[in-house]
Amino acid sequence: MGTMPRTARYAAHILLAALALSGCRSSAPPSAAGSGAPSTRPSGEPSAAPSTPVQVCTSLVSYWAKETLLGTKWSGLDWEQKGLSNGQYTIHEDAVAAGRIEERTAGRDKALELIDRFVAQRCTEQDGATASSENWRPPT
Repeated sequence: MGTMPRTARYAAHILLAALALSGCRSSAPPSAAGSGAPSTRPSGEPSAAPSTPVQVCTSLVSYWAKETLLGTKWSGLDWEQKGLSNGQYTIHEDAVAAGRIEERTAGRDKALELIDRFVAQRCTEQDGATASSENWRPPT
């Protein structure tokens, strides 16, 4: 088994280059829990990103808890890759556990609703749950 023929090597190099370039594109994971489309105001303009720690916590943790419950491709990321603080990750894990119980008894739709309520309550109680992470910074 010697070396590959010249054309095969060339094709392999092209394929590797294409794969490397496609892996460098920045893309957010698609949402399996929602429509995937950004929310808009009645005027049709995109809505502003959440601005308080509680809003950020609620939005972020709820999104990832639903993705985990649904078992999507991106749900296996770790807490840092998801952008969660230590406290937010605890809320995430508790929400997923509660969601799984609710899913078994009342179905997936009810479980997703429960996650939203559960996360909103816990994020409010803990004022965004950011104190446990020295790396967290408020949105600018």
